[in-house]
Amino acid sequence: MSNPLSVTVVGGGIFGLWQALELARRGHTVTLREAAPGPGDAAASRYAGAMLAPYCEGEAAEPVVISLGLRGLELWKAACPAVVQRGSLVVAAARDRSELVRFARMTGGHRAVGGSEIGTLEPDLVGRFGQGLFYETEAHLAPRPALAFLAAEARRHGAELRFGEAVTGPLWLAASDGGPVIDCRGLAARDTLPELRGVRGEMLVVRTRDVHLTRPVRLLHPRFPLYVVPWGDDQYMVGATVIERDDAGPVTVRSALDLLATAYALHPAFGEAEIVEMSAGVRPAFPDNVPKVVIRGRCLYVNGAYRHGFLMAPAMAELVADHLETGTTHPEVFVANTAQR
Repeated sequence: MSNPLSVTVVGGGIFGLWQALELARRGHTVTLREAAPGPGDAAASRYAGAMLAPYCEGEAAEPVVISLGLRGLELWKAACPAVVQRGSLVVAAARDRSELVRFARMTGGHRAVGGSEIGTLEPDLVGRFGQGLFYETEAHLAPRPALAFLAAEARRHGAELRFGEAVTGPLWLAASDGGPVIDCRGLAARDTLPELRGVRGEMLVVRTRDVHLTRPVRLLHPRFPLYVVPWGDDQYMVGATVIERDDAGPVTVRSALDLLATAYALHPAFGEAEIVEMSAGVRPAFPDNVPKVVIRGRCLYVNGAYRHGFLMAPAMAELVADHLETGTTHPEVFVANTAQR
């Protein structure tokens, strides 16, 4: 690196950690500051399903999310040995076959599978579903160990990570040397990015030895679609609600009943599972649900992850690093000089 930069990253969630790692391994001097005590404690990132599923996300996402998500998947595979690439399986009850047809029409990267192949892919689902979609190239990982891994890798490449150190006052003062500041604080940046809104997601983690799934499974339903993600050690994340509300209070009874009932519909053995955790997080989103890089002077605001944080974080970090080094921008992601209100 002929002209290394001194960069301050504010926020230690999935966007901030990937940003710190990408810049550090390019030879830049990086300081990350995060108010939470550790990398697994940062805001919405700890509540993610961490499905690296760009094609499945195409059901409701803009094309740029798919293209950058595909890049993100490749960067995750290259960086993190814990990535499990066994694809995604999407199924529906016979009465909800129209949901499967709609999902297939809205997404790419899949092939149709019948009941026999569903049983081959996931033996515990033998005889339970007659039709499905298999997204063979998609992947997943357990989010909290992944956050710890990214923090360790960033440190290994020379980044200084200061957890438990909040930034107060104007953001540009976070860098005493006058270098660029990258704000990855999520909803905490809403004082500067008022167009951000909060999208609440509720999830539960269960433990059972009676269900054995090896890949994320999505159960389609016209009112309450569900996904189940294997996290290892007999634990599964069951999620997740999408509620246009920005409070992170406890999970509601209604959401808990929906999550539990649909997990039971996927496999009745979930009825005997132990509930390890039931919690809610709030994800930041822009009006179009596409993450953005907002440029204001030497401050870059990387925000609006919505439900795509783990998927898109590596590609967003790459775009920001390229911009700092060469001035390049992505027309669908970069927003320059947005006026503060």
